[in-house]
Amino acid sequence: MKVWFLTGSQGLYGEDTLRQVAEQSQRIAAALDEALPFEVEWEPVLTDAAAIRRMCLEANSSDECVGLIAWMHTFSPAKMWIAGLDALRKPLLHLHTQADLELPWSSIDMDFMNLNQAAHGDREFGYIQARLGVPRKTVAGHVSDPSVAARIEAWARAAAGRAEVGSLRLARFGDNMRDVAVTEGDKVEAQLRFGVSVNTYGVNDLVAAVDASSDTEVATLVKEYEDLFQVAPELRAGGERHDSLRYAARIELGLRHFLEAGGFKAFTTNFEDLGGLRQLPGLAVQRLMADGYGFGGEGDWKTSVLLRTLKVMSAGLPGGTSFMEDYTYHLTPGQQLILGAHMLEVCPTIASGVPSCEIHPLGIGGREDPVRLVFDAEPGPAVVVGLADMGERFRLVANEVDVVAPVEPLPNLPVARAVWRPRPDLRTSAEAWLTAGAPHHTVLSAAVGAEELTDFADMLGVELLVIDADTTPRGFAKELRWNQAYYRLAQGF
Repeated sequence: MKVWFLTGSQGLYGEDTLRQVAEQSQRIAAALDEALPFEVEWEPVLTDAAAIRRMCLEANSSDECVGLIAWMHTFSPAKMWIAGLDALRKPLLHLHTQADLELPWSSIDMDFMNLNQAAHGDREFGYIQARLGVPRKTVAGHVSDPSVAARIEAWARAAAGRAEVGSLRLARFGDNMRDVAVTEGDKVEAQLRFGVSVNTYGVNDLVAAVDASSDTEVATLVKEYEDLFQVAPELRAGGERHDSLRYAARIELGLRHFLEAGGFKAFTTNFEDLGGLRQLPGLAVQRLMADGYGFGGEGDWKTSVLLRTLKVMSAGLPGGTSFMEDYTYHLTPGQQLILGAHMLEVCPTIASGVPSCEIHPLGIGGREDPVRLVFDAEPGPAVVVGLADMGERFRLVANEVDVVAPVEPLPNLPVARAVWRPRPDLRTSAEAWLTAGAPHHTVLSAAVGAEELTDFADMLGVELLVIDADTTPRGFAKELRWNQAYYRLAQGF
């Protein structure tokens, strides 16, 4: 994935000045390329409307380009940008910077002033973006400032997520859990708004792929499990439950083959519709999530889409990202905590230490005992995010949290889990979450935060509500009312 770096100027200043503009803008682009985990591709200086429009159309059609960074090095008359910005469909960041960090006070003359007038040109560019209503992020400061690079990186990661969801294919194995409301949603609207294609496949289509896995493949994968995890003795070769581990490996192989063959990067399962599967997929789902696949339990395709998107946005960052569900509370005054988990499917990228591979009974699904990885989540700051279909729009809700170690060991809880302290506190967090109608299935990420999510939501034109240390019930209720009015009015224009 690439970010294209555009520089605006005009022919008024002459060729010598334009050569200096090109040299200095290449220097800025190179500094960004070094600072960001994405390739920043410098484009020739733009000085007329036709070239600007062509550049924007080329960006729209490029699969590599996830977004554009634009800087008006000198004064670029903004009417030149109208046709291009009106046609642009890729995310845009307006970088308000200049070539040099400091002014050479003793030598400044009018030649210097003509060359270094981004303070002038970027205000013209800012006006036309506002006049046209162009969605964009504006970042001011010199590129040598780490905080500037960090904000641009957050935008670039959001742009990568936007590109991913725009071409994402998701496979649902069976439908969603019966009589559940929040896991439903408008898949046509999701494809129109996000670009994701969500389609259902019979569970026995997956069963055929599972059964087709060879014994050699299974043996190789089982050996990998034994090398990577603390495998329970009864699951090891010669143990009385070893066949269950082999079948769990067979499920993983079948899932991988099915998803790879169809170009799917996200999927769902449902314990109410298992077809000919002998186990509810547990270990297989955890392993696929660790490799970047999106997943949602009980047919929750929206959370699966969100998980895959955040996996792409967080690539290369420390901290994991996982499917999650708020399960139960610790309500001791002053020590309130949330215990999150799921039946089986929590991603090992959030694990603290080496996960344990175990087998335990599962009281739902009506199948054999499933194999799963068991662990505690790594402590540290994180964010919990949910995606809900509100009828006339989609709503993202995010809660900043602090993952902590369990108050006591959990020897009898046979699933992976995370314990967190929500900000600002459990009562405010829970009341805000419930008031927003946010879902019970979420994505927990210790890798991305509120800035990436804000940029992502802005790119898609999707509502985002953030619950953080500054949230109050009264303020949050007001924000909901303002948003309700804004998004309904915006749809009418």
